[in-house]
Amino acid sequence: MKFHRPGSDEDPHINLTPLIDVVFLLLIFFMVSTTFDTTSQLKIRLPEASEREPQSPPRQISLLIDADGRFIVNSRELVNSKSATLKAALERTMGGEKLPVLIQSDAGSPVQSLVTAMDVVGQLGLVQVSIATTRPIE
Repeated sequence: MKFHRPGSDEDPHINLTPLIDVVFLLLIFFMVSTTFDTTSQLKIRLPEASEREPQSPPRQISLLIDADGRFIVNSRELVNSKSATLKAALERTMGGEKLPVLIQSDAGSPVQSLVTAMDVVGQLGLVQVSIATTRPIE
């Protein structure tokens, strides 16, 4: 009786098909997930600004919202936080002109106060609205 010993007659054979499949999948993954930086291709010449200050600061309405949600228009605190009171105070301060509005809201103030202020400013038709922020102290 002849017994067959493993490895004696046959040459060892390694199947490379799964390895090639994995390499192709990795190649496709890296090709799809790679982002290319195209900002270096744009040649932009930025405009220069003058360093001198404007002659007179433009008139604007300063609307401050404190931590409790109270409104202060041009350093005058309003009697309550209702939208009708704020609207009347802004109309009185505007005097018929469409002035820019600077909203300064405390970080701890209720969000509803900021939404009310922006809603009233929108109802008055004021389009030059900016919200002041500060840089964090490092």
